[in-house]
Formats: sequence, structure tokens, C-alpha cells
Amino acid sequence: MVEMEEIRRRVLSALPGADVSIRDMVGDGDHLEMVVVSPVFEGRTTLERHRMVYAPLKDVLGGALHALALKTITPQEK
Repeated sequence: MVEMEEIRRRVLSALPGADVSIRDMVGDGDHLEMVVVSPVFEGRTTLERHRMVYAPLKDVLGGALHALALKTITPQEK
């Protein structure tokens, strides 16, 4: 299991200044819901946005982090 604060730290290292909200969906620590708000998403497709968030988590996705529901938006889309 990866701590939610570690996940937040990794995403913020890749997307400085982003607003990252994480919620444990079922209470087991490996099924999470994350909302990432960042101006860097402007003009990018959903796939590109998700890849930007997944990149710093690639070593834990599918393992310690079993499931991640992800929403990526710009501040204007908030």
C-alpha cells in the first residue's frame, strides 16, 4: 500500500502548484479517487492529462495502488 500523502507528493512533483484531492473509495488504501486541478492541462486531451498524472505513479499502479479513478481539470473548468 502507498500512503495517500506519498501519492500527493509524487503528483505535485510532476505538476507543481496543482490542487490534488485524494479520497479512499473503499477504505483499503489501494482503491482511490483523485481530482487534479492544474492550469498545465489547458489545451490538452483527457488522455494527455491522465498520462501526466500517471507518470509519477507508474511503479505503483496496478500493484500497491490497485485502482485509481481520476478527474483532471483546469481551474477554469472547476
